[in-house]
Amino acid sequence: MTRQPNSCIIQRLSQRTTLPSSVVFEQQIVSLIRALGLHRPDQTPCAAPISVGEAQALFELSREPGISQSELAARLHLEKSTVSRLAKLLEQRGWLDRLRDKDDSRLLKLRLTASGSKAVQRLAASRRARFAKVFDAIPAHKRNALLDSLSLLSEVLSET
Repeated sequence: MTRQPNSCIIQRLSQRTTLPSSVVFEQQIVSLIRALGLHRPDQTPCAAPISVGEAQALFELSREPGISQSELAARLHLEKSTVSRLAKLLEQRGWLDRLRDKDDSRLLKLRLTASGSKAVQRLAASRRARFAKVFDAIPAHKRNALLDSLSLLSEVLSET
């Protein structure tokens, strides 16, 4: 086993005991969650002092301004009530405007403010730099296999 600077223990494939594959998979996912800092609700993986949910909401809103809270909830795979609280928090920070839809007053449309757009730009730059550093540390001959595996994992997680 090797100890990484962030105190996560990573066990190499060749050093594993005869644990069932599903247990090893679970251990590796937990290790990844910890290495990314996802267990710390006040930090994104890009080391910004904002929750992962807030960061993901900001990124979605930057991609499609004016989506409804319901649509944002669907995209983030969150409950509508959770997104409502999230939107209120982002609004309080001055990063988001919630506007009633002209045609359907039951709908709230979400738009980033200028301050919110700047926050997204900072988060995106930080995330890009962090993940580029991680990706560059992976041996070049293993990168495509890793990308294929991550793609498969994302697909399976979306379906289950």
